[in-house]
Amino acid sequence: MKMRVNELLDRALIPDNGGELLFYKRNDDYTIEVVGIPGELMTTAHHGSEDALADLALKKVKNASEAHVVIGGLGMGFTLAAVLRLVGEKGKVIVAELVPKVVEWNEGPMGAFAGHPVNDPRTIIHVGDVLELIRAGSESYDAILLDTDNGPEGLTQAANNRLYSHRGLQSAYKALRPGGILAVWSTHPHAPFTRRLGMAGFRVEEKKVFAHRDKGTKHHLWFATRP
Repeated sequence: MKMRVNELLDRALIPDNGGELLFYKRNDDYTIEVVGIPGELMTTAHHGSEDALADLALKKVKNASEAHVVIGGLGMGFTLAAVLRLVGEKGKVIVAELVPKVVEWNEGPMGAFAGHPVNDPRTIIHVGDVLELIRAGSESYDAILLDTDNGPEGLTQAANNRLYSHRGLQSAYKALRPGGILAVWSTHPHAPFTRRLGMAGFRVEEKKVFAHRDKGTKHHLWFATRP
């Protein structure tokens, strides 16, 4: 049996007293954890639901090859990579990442797992809050993909609750073009959030998808369409 190797490579503070991220190399994979919260926040070993968030959202977008997409949360780059596979040369993808070191980690060896999507010429990195991009947009985007936390309850950062509040969802609605899609990733369903999406004017669809290769844990996705 292969011995498990745990090597702490780096650590990063989350802005606004949001805690601290720990960046590990575990055998052949990389993981990111949050100090004080058990388990992995994300790992290069499992990214099926991150891929599905992008794949299923872009399939709902008319002319996806020319889509303008905003992604909240770079993570390990898998959602970004999946979007780039579907968006053509005329497309544009803006990724908002709150923690600068997460961008650095993606620019290093870890980025190879997703195919170094941060280096793609269609990618624009915004180091800051995705809500800033959303509020600045007015029928500007074809899709907004949110994977900023463990879901709409702001587990790792209370400030994320603003994004998933009624006002935050109204801002997302206004930022999308008619027919645009707001897609949200979560570890679990959350009925109050589903209701808030409907109250903001969205047409809502929910899906459960496997975290990895059609087996094991399932994650929860919302696809909310601006009519």
